[in-house]
Amino acid sequence: MKQDSYDEQYEEKYKELFQIVQTSLDEENIEDFRIDFLEMHPYDQAMFFKEQENSKRENIYSYLAPEEMSEVMINIELEDVAYYFTEMDPRYAAMVFSEMPADDAVDILNELDKEQVASFLTIMDKEAADEIKQLLHYEEKTAGSIMTTEYVAIFKDQTVRKTMQLLKKEAPDAETIYYLFVLDEDKRLVGVVSIRDLIVADDDVIIDEIMSSQVVAVSVAKNQEDVAQMFRDYDFLALPVVDFQDHLLGIITVDDILDVMEEEASEDYTRLAAMSDTDRKDDSAFTSAKKRLPWLIILLFLGLFTASLIGRFEATLNQVAVLAIFIPLIAGMAGNTGTQALAVAVRGLATGEYSNQGKMKLMMREAATGLITGSICGVLIAIVIYVWQGNLFLGLLVGFSIMASLIVATLAGALIPMIMHRLHIDPAVASGPFITTINDIISILIYFGLATTFMGYLV
Repeated sequence: MKQDSYDEQYEEKYKELFQIVQTSLDEENIEDFRIDFLEMHPYDQAMFFKEQENSKRENIYSYLAPEEMSEVMINIELEDVAYYFTEMDPRYAAMVFSEMPADDAVDILNELDKEQVASFLTIMDKEAADEIKQLLHYEEKTAGSIMTTEYVAIFKDQTVRKTMQLLKKEAPDAETIYYLFVLDEDKRLVGVVSIRDLIVADDDVIIDEIMSSQVVAVSVAKNQEDVAQMFRDYDFLALPVVDFQDHLLGIITVDDILDVMEEEASEDYTRLAAMSDTDRKDDSAFTSAKKRLPWLIILLFLGLFTASLIGRFEATLNQVAVLAIFIPLIAGMAGNTGTQALAVAVRGLATGEYSNQGKMKLMMREAATGLITGSICGVLIAIVIYVWQGNLFLGLLVGFSIMASLIVATLAGALIPMIMHRLHIDPAVASGPFITTINDIISILIYFGLATTFMGYLV
């Protein structure tokens, strides 16, 4: 109850502050607006900014310095923030980019077209532009594309005193200072020192004596999903990025990895829903249709194949028309259980839970799960059909078809993502609708194959 009361008080205070800032903005009271707005957390500033109409945003651009606006921009979702830069004065936008962490600036610039990027880089401060250009060259979704070059590096032969002096000088421009990365005379990464190590050490101690040489680093070309896995496994706050000769190129911070995790989760969800890309709230109906159509067309032709497959058993249906009643039941059950197995497999592969032995164990477990669920569902439906239709063999046929379909569908739902993973294809491509359609085909083959074989008992 106390927590609920606190939350209500905070929400009330939050709304009150928003109203105060809104009033200052509406009245064009620049001084009061700046005082109240800059007291807000950067995330709250971003939420306030997003609620404003175009004319109000134009005023905010004129009220805030580029450095202040950069804090707002990096707290807005990537799919939304690029638009705001296109409505700013180009020179102001270039200065905002210059004030942002280079990795965040690169993420936003990648959302713009090449002409806009070239224009901003031309206007931008040369030092900031050069840093951003360097990061823009790295392939998307790699460690290089999400790293920042704003870090503090020291040499192993420095003293703690000299290091602390350097830290005071460079810390304001660094994205994080929880770790300092140690280089040798050839600028190769050889160790890491925490702020805590520096604080407790004597001033005259050499860094080489207190650093940890067991430093974990990632290659600049490593996939961002694998990097996210390393953060999860090691509980890192920052991770150094190196080239093939162990030269330090940059660092990846935990806030960047949180963005990666969100991006990968969104991408997997999109593929599981059989879409080529995620719908955005500002997409037109035409754009949304364009993103959804490719998979739908593929599934349409798979559906036609399923229909033609049923047509091949027309003679069986003509003799025992009641079989048609149970087609949706068997196909639907197979599709559902296949999707369940798919979700388990994709999640396990995405989180790295399954080694080679783990994959075999998963397959054995899914086979057993399919057998148990299929047997129970099969027995239940056999009893229901016998009571409903008064035909024992029809009940046994449908019940056995469901049992066999559920076993095969469960195995397919687990196996197909693993095959794709082995072929270095994202397992999420084995989307729910795709698995469902494949299992429809399998279940219909089983159902009508058995019905045709044992036709004499049905007529």
